[in-house]
Amino acid sequence: MPNDFNQQIIDEFRANHGRVGGPFEGARLILLTTTGARSGAPHTTPVGYLPDTERILVIASAGGGPRHPDWYRNLLADPLVTVEDGVFTYQARAVVLAGAERDEIFARAVEADPGWAAYQAKTARVIPVVALHQVAGGPPEAASWGAALKLVHDAFRRELALIRDEVARSGPGLGAQLRVNCLTFCHGLHHHHRNEDDGMFAGLEGQRPDLAPALARLREEHDRIAALVARLQQVVGDPDADPDEARREVERLSTELEAHLTYEEEQLIPVLDGTG
Repeated sequence: MPNDFNQQIIDEFRANHGRVGGPFEGARLILLTTTGARSGAPHTTPVGYLPDTERILVIASAGGGPRHPDWYRNLLADPLVTVEDGVFTYQARAVVLAGAERDEIFARAVEADPGWAAYQAKTARVIPVVALHQVAGGPPEAASWGAALKLVHDAFRRELALIRDEVARSGPGLGAQLRVNCLTFCHGLHHHHRNEDDGMFAGLEGQRPDLAPALARLREEHDRIAALVARLQQVVGDPDADPDEARREVERLSTELEAHLTYEEEQLIPVLDGTG
């Protein structure tokens, strides 16, 4: 992509915490910063990604062009990269996948989006697949703790909306990548709620005894959501899963989770920001 077009996406992404319009509206997108193989200077590029539980995957398609994209050649020289996902900025280690693992994941991507196959058909090179493993990071980039909570919640909302759309458009079976998307979301949500229970909620209980009823309700909601998450994991983990059943479970989780996130924001954001 031309540099000026890339820069517009980068600026919009950073200004809107990961949300962009135009051709990438609603897409899973990160900003990937690599170190120039020859210049040694940082280079930032918008890149689409695939969820994969503990890591994310990026595909060096270059639109099916004859040469690998610059960001890929850069990370071959220096695999330590920086990832911005709209909420967090973190360092990651890039690992180029090979052999059966690369082929399996690329096939998974093609099943979810035939455009990847069209790119491969245009070029003689084998399009690389790269796994990005987080190695270091920090808190959300937000003006306050309340704003950080809202950013994290909105990221879950966006991802669940994507999954709802993907499940709604699925055919007679659930694709492999869609299953991974669901399982990755479930894993992330479970981890987030465990951190809240053991960290933020525990801290607030000691500082604000008056919040005990709200925190008790939020913990009960975490338990209900955990049961829905477990049920969704069970459904999508079945090789013979019924897409209609998956749609019902995603809708149930969506309804429960949105009510929970809204209540938590109403109760805790004023407290976290010192206004309540």
